[in-house]
Amino acid sequence: MGTFSLSSLRKPLVFVLAGWSGFYVMAIELLSGRILAPSFGNSIYVWGGVITIFMLALSIGYLIGGHLSVHAPSLRRLGLILMAAALTTLPVIIWSDALIDMVFTRVSDPRYGSLLASSALFFLPTVISGCVSPYAIRLLVTQLQASGQSAGKLYFVSTFGSAAGTIGTSFYLVLLFEINQIFTTLILISLLLGSLAILFKPASHE
Repeated sequence: MGTFSLSSLRKPLVFVLAGWSGFYVMAIELLSGRILAPSFGNSIYVWGGVITIFMLALSIGYLIGGHLSVHAPSLRRLGLILMAAALTTLPVIIWSDALIDMVFTRVSDPRYGSLLASSALFFLPTVISGCVSPYAIRLLVTQLQASGQSAGKLYFVSTFGSAAGTIGTSFYLVLLFEINQIFTTLILISLLLGSLAILFKPASHE
Protein backbone atom coordinates (compact mmCIF):
# COMPACT_ATOMS: atom_id res chain seq x y z
CA MET A 1 0.00 0.00 0.00
CA GLY A 2 2.89 2.35 0.83
CA THR A 3 4.46 1.64 -2.57
CA PHE A 4 1.17 2.38 -4.30
CA SER A 5 0.85 5.70 -2.47
CA LEU A 6 4.37 6.73 -3.33
CA SER A 7 4.19 5.93 -7.03
CA SER A 8 0.58 6.88 -7.75
CA LEU A 9 -0.31 9.72 -5.40
CA ARG A 10 2.89 11.63 -4.69
CA LYS A 11 2.88 13.67 -7.92
CA PRO A 12 -0.86 14.54 -7.80
CA LEU A 13 -0.42 15.68 -4.20
CA VAL A 14 2.41 18.01 -5.24
CA PHE A 15 0.11 19.52 -7.88
CA VAL A 16 -2.70 19.87 -5.34
CA LEU A 17 -0.42 21.73 -2.94
CA ALA A 18 0.81 24.06 -5.68
CA GLY A 19 -2.71 24.70 -6.96
CA TRP A 20 -4.02 25.38 -3.49
CA SER A 21 -1.13 27.74 -2.78
CA GLY A 22 -2.09 29.75 -5.86
CA PHE A 23 -5.71 29.84 -4.70
CA TYR A 24 -4.61 30.87 -1.21
CA VAL A 25 -2.43 33.78 -2.30
CA MET A 26 -5.06 35.32 -4.55
CA ALA A 27 -7.78 34.86 -1.94
CA ILE A 28 -5.84 36.70 0.75
CA GLU A 29 -4.77 39.38 -1.72
CA LEU A 30 -8.39 40.14 -2.57
CA LEU A 31 -9.42 40.01 1.07
CA SER A 32 -6.61 42.37 2.01
CA GLY A 33 -8.36 45.11 0.04
CA ARG A 34 -11.54 44.54 2.04
CA ILE A 35 -9.57 44.73 5.29
CA LEU A 36 -7.81 47.96 4.36
CA ALA A 37 -10.86 49.67 2.84
CA PRO A 38 -12.53 50.97 6.05
CA SER A 39 -9.43 52.99 6.95
CA PHE A 40 -7.70 53.71 3.65
CA GLY A 41 -10.50 53.40 1.12
CA ASN A 42 -10.67 51.30 -2.02
CA SER A 43 -8.87 53.58 -4.47
CA ILE A 44 -6.30 52.68 -7.10
CA TYR A 45 -3.62 53.88 -4.66
CA VAL A 46 -4.60 51.24 -2.14
CA TRP A 47 -4.74 48.47 -4.71
CA GLY A 48 -1.46 49.65 -6.18
CA GLY A 49 0.16 49.29 -2.76
CA VAL A 50 -1.41 45.89 -2.14
CA ILE A 51 -0.39 44.48 -5.53
CA THR A 52 3.14 45.85 -5.13
CA ILE A 53 3.58 44.15 -1.76
CA PHE A 54 2.23 40.83 -2.98
CA MET A 55 4.33 40.81 -6.16
CA LEU A 56 7.48 41.77 -4.28
CA ALA A 57 6.81 39.15 -1.61
CA LEU A 58 6.18 36.44 -4.20
CA SER A 59 9.38 37.30 -6.08
CA ILE A 60 11.40 36.95 -2.88
CA GLY A 61 9.58 33.72 -2.10
CA TYR A 62 10.50 32.30 -5.51
CA LEU A 63 14.17 32.96 -4.79
CA ILE A 64 14.01 31.42 -1.34
CA GLY A 65 12.01 28.42 -2.53
CA GLY A 66 14.51 27.76 -5.29
CA HIS A 67 17.35 27.90 -2.79
CA LEU A 68 15.59 25.59 -0.32
CA SER A 69 14.82 23.06 -3.06
CA VAL A 70 18.52 22.37 -3.57
CA HIS A 71 18.96 20.83 -0.13
CA ALA A 72 17.29 17.40 0.22
CA PRO A 73 13.84 18.37 -1.15
CA SER A 74 10.94 16.35 0.20
CA LEU A 75 7.18 16.29 0.14
CA ARG A 76 7.22 16.64 3.92
CA ARG A 77 9.08 19.94 3.71
CA LEU A 78 6.74 21.21 1.02
CA GLY A 79 3.88 20.49 3.43
CA LEU A 80 5.70 22.39 6.16
CA ILE A 81 6.10 25.40 3.85
CA LEU A 82 2.37 25.42 3.15
CA MET A 83 1.59 25.18 6.86
CA ALA A 84 4.04 27.97 7.68
CA ALA A 85 2.30 30.25 5.17
CA ALA A 86 -1.02 29.47 6.87
CA LEU A 87 0.24 30.03 10.40
CA THR A 88 1.85 33.37 9.54
CA THR A 89 -1.55 34.51 8.26
CA LEU A 90 -3.09 34.10 11.72
CA PRO A 91 -2.11 37.66 12.82
CA VAL A 92 -4.48 38.96 10.14
CA ILE A 93 -7.39 37.46 12.07
CA ILE A 94 -6.10 38.45 15.50
CA TRP A 95 -4.47 41.87 15.09
CA SER A 96 -5.47 43.37 11.75
CA ASP A 97 -7.92 45.94 13.17
CA ALA A 98 -5.55 47.15 15.86
CA LEU A 99 -2.57 47.26 13.50
CA ILE A 100 -4.43 49.13 10.78
CA ASP A 101 -5.75 51.66 13.30
CA MET A 102 -2.22 52.19 14.58
CA VAL A 103 -0.86 52.71 11.08
CA PHE A 104 -3.72 55.02 10.12
CA THR A 105 -3.15 57.31 13.11
CA ARG A 106 0.47 57.75 12.03
CA VAL A 107 0.21 57.56 8.23
CA SER A 108 -3.17 58.72 7.01
CA ASP A 109 -2.08 59.05 3.37
CA PRO A 110 -3.84 56.07 1.72
CA ARG A 111 -0.87 55.40 -0.55
CA TYR A 112 1.77 54.92 2.10
CA GLY A 113 -0.57 53.85 4.87
CA SER A 114 -1.96 50.96 2.84
CA LEU A 115 1.55 50.04 1.71
CA LEU A 116 2.77 49.87 5.29
CA ALA A 117 -0.28 48.04 6.64
CA SER A 118 -0.32 45.44 3.87
CA SER A 119 3.41 44.90 4.37
CA ALA A 120 2.95 44.23 8.07
CA LEU A 121 0.02 41.86 7.59
CA PHE A 122 0.65 40.04 4.34
CA PHE A 123 4.31 40.24 3.36
CA LEU A 124 5.58 37.26 5.36
CA PRO A 125 2.82 34.74 4.50
CA THR A 126 3.10 35.72 0.84
CA VAL A 127 6.87 35.27 0.83
CA ILE A 128 6.43 31.79 2.28
CA SER A 129 3.66 30.99 -0.21
CA GLY A 130 6.00 32.04 -3.00
CA CYS A 131 8.39 29.28 -1.95
CA VAL A 132 5.86 26.60 -2.88
CA SER A 133 6.07 26.66 -6.70
CA PRO A 134 9.86 26.41 -7.17
CA TYR A 135 10.06 23.82 -4.42
CA ALA A 136 7.24 21.80 -5.98
CA ILE A 137 8.96 21.91 -9.38
CA ARG A 138 12.07 20.40 -7.85
CA LEU A 139 10.01 17.51 -6.49
CA LEU A 140 8.48 16.88 -9.90
CA VAL A 141 11.69 16.97 -11.91
CA THR A 142 13.25 13.51 -12.07
CA GLN A 143 14.88 13.83 -15.50
CA LEU A 144 16.65 16.91 -16.84
CA GLN A 145 15.08 16.66 -20.30
CA ALA A 146 11.61 16.75 -18.76
CA SER A 147 12.25 19.71 -16.47
CA GLY A 148 10.60 22.24 -18.79
CA GLN A 149 7.50 20.10 -19.16
CA SER A 150 7.24 19.63 -15.39
CA ALA A 151 7.65 23.35 -14.79
CA GLY A 152 5.00 24.14 -17.39
CA LYS A 153 2.48 21.77 -15.84
CA LEU A 154 3.21 23.09 -12.36
CA TYR A 155 2.80 26.72 -13.34
CA PHE A 156 -0.41 25.85 -15.20
CA VAL A 157 -1.85 24.26 -12.07
CA SER A 158 -0.62 27.06 -9.80
CA THR A 159 -1.96 29.80 -12.07
CA PHE A 160 -5.25 27.94 -12.53
CA GLY A 161 -5.48 27.81 -8.74
CA SER A 162 -4.85 31.56 -8.62
CA ALA A 163 -7.65 32.16 -11.13
CA ALA A 164 -9.98 29.94 -9.10
CA GLY A 165 -9.03 31.79 -5.93
CA THR A 166 -9.70 35.13 -7.59
CA ILE A 167 -13.14 34.34 -8.97
CA GLY A 168 -14.16 32.12 -6.07
CA THR A 169 -13.32 34.76 -3.47
CA SER A 170 -14.64 37.80 -5.32
CA PHE A 171 -17.78 36.21 -6.74
CA TYR A 172 -18.86 33.91 -3.93
CA LEU A 173 -16.92 33.74 -0.67
CA VAL A 174 -17.17 37.44 0.24
CA LEU A 175 -20.92 37.29 -0.37
CA LEU A 176 -21.49 34.23 1.79
CA PHE A 177 -19.09 34.59 4.72
CA GLU A 178 -17.44 37.13 6.99
CA ILE A 179 -13.82 37.95 6.20
CA ASN A 180 -12.46 36.24 9.32
CA GLN A 181 -14.50 33.14 8.54
CA ILE A 182 -12.91 32.99 5.09
CA PHE A 183 -9.43 33.45 6.50
CA THR A 184 -10.02 30.77 9.11
CA THR A 185 -11.26 28.32 6.48
CA LEU A 186 -8.32 29.04 4.18
CA ILE A 187 -5.85 28.53 7.01
CA LEU A 188 -7.48 25.27 8.11
CA ILE A 189 -7.43 23.88 4.56
CA SER A 190 -3.74 24.76 4.22
CA LEU A 191 -2.96 23.09 7.53
CA LEU A 192 -4.90 19.99 6.49
CA LEU A 193 -3.14 19.70 3.12
CA GLY A 194 0.22 20.35 4.73
CA SER A 195 -0.44 17.64 7.29
CA LEU A 196 -1.38 15.20 4.53
CA ALA A 197 1.92 15.92 2.78
CA ILE A 198 3.86 15.39 6.00
CA LEU A 199 2.13 12.10 6.77
CA PHE A 200 2.11 10.80 3.21
CA LYS A 201 5.78 10.46 2.39
CA PRO A 202 7.38 7.32 3.86
CA ALA A 203 10.15 8.09 6.32
CA SER A 204 12.59 5.87 4.41
CA HIS A 205 12.52 8.26 1.44
CA GLU A 206 12.86 11.52 3.38
